[in-house]
Amino acid sequence: MLTRIPPIFRNFYTISCIIFLIWMLFLDSNDFISRYKLSAKLRSLENEKTYYEEKIREVEKDKDELFGDRYAVEKFAREKYLMKKDNEDVFIIVEE
Repeated sequence: MLTRIPPIFRNFYTISCIIFLIWMLFLDSNDFISRYKLSAKLRSLENEKTYYEEKIREVEKDKDELFGDRYAVEKFAREKYLMKKDNEDVFIIVEE
C-alpha cells in the first residue's frame, strides 16, 4: 500500500507543509476569503471617505459664503432656500 503513494508524499515535512498551507489558506481566521472581504470593505470605506471630504469642502465653502457680508447672506438665502421679500415674485426656471 505504501508503494502506491509517491515518495514526495511519504515525507513528513512535505505532509506537514501541505497541512499547514491548507490550514492557513482555508481554515484560519485570516484566510483568503476573509482577507478579500476586508479589503473590499476597506475600498468601500475609502470611497465613502473621499465622498464625505468633498461634501465637507462644499459645506465649508457655503459657510464662508454665508458669513460674508450682508449681500452674500441675502444671495445665499435667495438661491438655496428660494426666499424673497414681501413685494417680490419668485420664478423658478427648470431646464429639461
